[in-house]
Amino acid sequence: MSRIRYKDTKPELTVRSILHKMGYRFRLHVKSMPGCPDIVLPKYRMVIFVHGCFWHRHPGCKYAYIPKSRQAFWKKKFEMNDKRHKKVIKDLDKIGWKTFVIWECETANPDKLHEKVVDYLDNSV
Repeated sequence: MSRIRYKDTKPELTVRSILHKMGYRFRLHVKSMPGCPDIVLPKYRMVIFVHGCFWHRHPGCKYAYIPKSRQAFWKKKFEMNDKRHKKVIKDLDKIGWKTFVIWECETANPDKLHEKVVDYLDNSV
């Protein structure tokens, strides 16, 4: 598991590319913020998390499976990830930041992802 990257992943690079083409400027992995968000739009007080479907249990996604071996370990790990993420969102909300989650599987279709990002940013900014 030490080889699993948490930043500069392909889905994250896709989202960053779309935001940059739209003219948004952002910061990456701000460690001083709760949860060290993937993308921070300081001007709009908004953070974007690019979640892997497997690690963050995207509901209804084919990539959110539970491995066949050591299922108790994996279930506990996934529950802790979910609990931690909910706390991070709550903490960010308390300090006045809006959060937006983009799932890994949503980055497979850049046109559809672009529409989703535009819709969210138009309604939030």
